[in-house]
Amino acid sequence: MPYLSPALNVMVMAARKAGRPLIRDFGELENLQISLKGPADFVSSADERTERILIEELSRARPGYGFFAEETGVREGPDKSHRFIIDPIDGTTNFLHGVPIFAMSIALEREGQLVSAVVYNPVTDEMYVAEKGSGAYLNDKRLRVAARKSLAESLIATGIPFMGRGDQAQHDRSLAEVRAVIARTTGIRRCGSAALDLASVAAGRFDGFWERGLNPWDIAAGVLLVREAGGVVTDADGGPSPLEKGEILAANEPLHPQILKLLKEAAPARTG
Repeated sequence: MPYLSPALNVMVMAARKAGRPLIRDFGELENLQISLKGPADFVSSADERTERILIEELSRARPGYGFFAEETGVREGPDKSHRFIIDPIDGTTNFLHGVPIFAMSIALEREGQLVSAVVYNPVTDEMYVAEKGSGAYLNDKRLRVAARKSLAESLIATGIPFMGRGDQAQHDRSLAEVRAVIARTTGIRRCGSAALDLASVAAGRFDGFWERGLNPWDIAAGVLLVREAGGVVTDADGGPSPLEKGEILAANEPLHPQILKLLKEAAPARTG
């Protein structure tokens, strides 16, 4: 692992502590208490406990900082310049179905700017970290986005709206975009965790990723990972505000405008 600032070290230690019971739960899924929060949107006792552990650990080390978390929402702190953005389990549906593609996502904002990030999959023990200006790492390996320049050689990840998420127009738009990208690339993957998809772009495993209908906690840490790995991150229409718009397009510098062009070309089909 590279040198970690005190704040990032706190985030890593909190993730590891919260990850230990998650590993146990993953092996005993039938014993989980699962409640239905909405159509195809599950929240489990593991999800709630993970968020509680993360907030407890981070609050102990940084008692003045605020929080913006999936399950508990906004919690103001006396220190108005710092805020943690937390998704306790990004990929809850995968987790509940025994699919080991899920992660904790923790980002730290300072004065509204993303400065530190952790994405941690406890099952694979892959710890992605990044700090503004200091690069991105997977465990002890420095990350760089893939060097591919041709769409025809590229593997692209996405997220697709599911039951209870998005109206018919949004579903149609998503499918139109998928058709446009499929026709020009070597393949598409839909893995079910935006945080890990972005981490995989940072690691050069995926050449790009786009998705709409997201929340800030889904992507905050991943945004910094990709940027610190040398990638380009915008919203899905090429604008500068993925967290505010709840949509994202991430890729390396040569591929980003090519993918953006495909998404824009799909626009007539998705609005017709």
